[in-house]
Amino acid sequence: MRRGLCTRIDGSSASLRREITVAPPPSIAPHALLIFLLQVGLLLSAALLLGRLARRLGMPAVVGELCAGVFFGPTVLGHLAPGASAWLLPRDVGQIHLLDAIGQIGVVLFVGVTGIEIDFGLVRRKGSVALRIGIAGMVIPLGAGIIAGILAPRSLLAGSMNREAFALFVGVAMCVSALPVIAKTLSDMNLLHRNIGQLTIAAGVVDDAVGWLLLSIVSAMVTVGVSGGTVASSVALLAIAVLVASTIARPLVRLAFARCQRSSENGPTIATAVLVIVGSAAATQAMGFEATFGAFLGGLLIGSAKTAELSRLAPLRSVVVSVFAPLFFATAGLRVDLTVLSHPVPLIAATIALVIAVAGKFAGAYLGALSSKLTKWEALALAGGINARGVIQIVVATVGLRVGVLTTTTYTIVILIAIITSLMAPPILRRAMPRIVVTEEETERRRALAVFRGQLADADRDSEAA
Repeated sequence: MRRGLCTRIDGSSASLRREITVAPPPSIAPHALLIFLLQVGLLLSAALLLGRLARRLGMPAVVGELCAGVFFGPTVLGHLAPGASAWLLPRDVGQIHLLDAIGQIGVVLFVGVTGIEIDFGLVRRKGSVALRIGIAGMVIPLGAGIIAGILAPRSLLAGSMNREAFALFVGVAMCVSALPVIAKTLSDMNLLHRNIGQLTIAAGVVDDAVGWLLLSIVSAMVTVGVSGGTVASSVALLAIAVLVASTIARPLVRLAFARCQRSSENGPTIATAVLVIVGSAAATQAMGFEATFGAFLGGLLIGSAKTAELSRLAPLRSVVVSVFAPLFFATAGLRVDLTVLSHPVPLIAATIALVIAVAGKFAGAYLGALSSKLTKWEALALAGGINARGVIQIVVATVGLRVGVLTTTTYTIVILIAIITSLMAPPILRRAMPRIVVTEEETERRRALAVFRGQLADADRDSEAA
């Protein structure tokens, strides 16, 4: 009898375990869903309104979209109406991650769409030029940032943080470029079809790849320590990612789009493009690099398909550029608190850091462009574009805050540099680009991009006017 009882108890326990195992996860709470929808609606509305205002003031829309997040963050709303700010942006981790998730989807898709618009043939021809400019634009600000980190006041360091690690992290923060912001600025100013626009993106890719490699090394140094084997494995993984994308993934992507072409609808082509971008982003994220780097590689793979196939992606581009990208840029400013700069030491440190970041990046890219036989106006435009740090520097600052390298004050200083350098790019480009002659290749590329964007009629009218 005891054995039978034990059997029934064991059977009941097993049944209970099975019920617990197969029970579905709880759905999102109604209040959390309400807050999330309000966050998305308000941020998107503010991003669109401020983006249009920025355009009216002669600036790219990305400037206003970045300011939308600053308005709803602690700098403005959190300071003027802390109660409303706490209700709209609660500190609950799950709630914050909901908004972060849609922002990450936005930046991954946007960088992927940017990769589609890149002329792979031009990048291949000008690869050595882009590499030279990208490296030159990193070495000078990296060295200047390391020196600044070594000489920084102890009050700017987080707790008992090692000064060498702090200095290396500051150097990395100074030398990175913001591929999403550069791409959005060039797109807003209708300069992606220009050779300088394409070359700026290519140099930005070099900066991104090396920057994320350096960031992973410095982060490992702070958390678990770093060795020669760690550095070598990171470089090897980066080379493997590029090699696999160019030799194995490229023909597979071409084959997938060829099959999608058999359908009379755009849906299969759009879904395949999203899968390629997201899958590439996941691959590089798994390797320890930033997801945006993989998304860009995925976009390049898609861009190698025929123009007739890419014309089906115009609806995807419209949604990404009009909805997801503004949302991401708006969410990027939510953690910024510029009120800490009211104290003298952070303000002086921020001023010095800004001068070092701008002078170092601009000088490096400008000299690299001149050494590559570009004209002074081409060098000026390229240096102005690649100087934009934007949200990539915000991501770097977030990593620094998470691993304990940066304090709230140093985090805000890095964010301030990101915003100001993003504001500097449009006036420089607006001054330099009219002095650069438009080539026939650029005109043809503009027409090809118009097919992708669904603006072929506009391109035809521009050609006739020319």
